[in-house]
Amino acid sequence: MRNNSDQLAIQRFMQAAALLPPRQRHALAAFSEIDKARAEEFRLRMGQPLTVLLPRGEVPVPGCPEPIQGEDLSAVFEIATQASAHTVLDRVCNGFITVQGGHRIGLCGAAVVQEGSITNLRQLSSLAIRIAREISGAAEQVLPALTVGGGLRSTLILSPPGGGKTTLLRDLIRRISAGIGTMPLRVGVADERGELCALYHGVPQMEVGPLTDVMDGCPKEEGLMMLLRGMNPQVLAADEITAPGDIAALETAANCGVILLATAHARSLEDLGTRPLYQRLLSLKLFQRAVLIEREQGIRQFHIFSLEKPLC
Repeated sequence: MRNNSDQLAIQRFMQAAALLPPRQRHALAAFSEIDKARAEEFRLRMGQPLTVLLPRGEVPVPGCPEPIQGEDLSAVFEIATQASAHTVLDRVCNGFITVQGGHRIGLCGAAVVQEGSITNLRQLSSLAIRIAREISGAAEQVLPALTVGGGLRSTLILSPPGGGKTTLLRDLIRRISAGIGTMPLRVGVADERGELCALYHGVPQMEVGPLTDVMDGCPKEEGLMMLLRGMNPQVLAADEITAPGDIAALETAANCGVILLATAHARSLEDLGTRPLYQRLLSLKLFQRAVLIEREQGIRQFHIFSLEKPLC
């Protein structure tokens, strides 16, 4: 018997597969339900067979040995943009687009550069369709350790790439906004890459709670400050802190009394502390909690720390 989470994952797999041309789409229909539920990405590379990224690695699709052609890549783009490529040119310049359902399509090809900036991509060479996944309940065992006396503490989520940071952050946002396990709080989300909330025509394609406001597609520094000035958030959330400006915006928000939720790439707190950018972040003491996500035999494990000593 499939659980609700697996059923939702399979539905999202098929929704993402619908972005593919018919011959690849039909081949994916024969995938096992277990692999459909666990699939993370479809990878299309010119001259190579279609592959699917699973927790065990990239695997070829049975019954689909033919190499990807240019018309296959173009067809995906046409389907994804509903034949209106001009409407997503601003996202194309960033190397990805987000489509209905929250799926994200990464793009590679020949860049068109004008005055030192990428203005378009032509002659696509590969695509990565990241299947939107949300795991309701991902934060259930974590949230109690992030609160003290009913008050939420600012929290930094760490893992290597693909470890589940975004999934955990999204479910924390949902729970905090809905008042599940804590008092309901207004949450502002700076969703630079469109992965946390996946706005499509103004509507989040992911469940992020009733008290959540989203600034989509703009740099985190600007997005955080716009939310802080305009939406009176009690919590601010951002995925993947990568620049000094991100840290400056978080520092300003913390000085205004706002609770912070953010993620960063790291394999441990020690790993985080070896890099100058994050040394400054830690020295500012903006976060009272850290959650480290590790995979053990394919299962995510959450290790929760204060910035001084383990909590559990």
